[in-house]
Amino acid sequence: MATRFYLTLPDPELARGKNGFGFHSHGAAGFAQELQDALRNNTLFKKWRNQQDDPDAIDPMMGATDPDATVTGEQRDLHIDLVATTVLKGDVLKHRLSLLAGSHWQLRDVTAA
Repeated sequence: MATRFYLTLPDPELARGKNGFGFHSHGAAGFAQELQDALRNNTLFKKWRNQQDDPDAIDPMMGATDPDATVTGEQRDLHIDLVATTVLKGDVLKHRLSLLAGSHWQLRDVTAA
């Protein structure tokens, strides 16, 4: 069953992960597309895992993907609201967001999709 995650990037300019994993976009549609790509494939996860001291010790479930995941984005004043709909567990979504945005994101609500 899919879940809908309501997310906010309070200050999009600060929503840049570290070590080359972060968002590169500057608009709501771009942020949404980058997150959607990170949920649909495991390229970002693999890049992060390969930089860890012991890549084999990383839980492979954190690399799960959802090829049907969707993310929409909307600019609201100075912040960006994202809505991610996915069958992935919240821990996986949070990890991908932490890579992309560092600590500069907020989970506002979660509902069944």
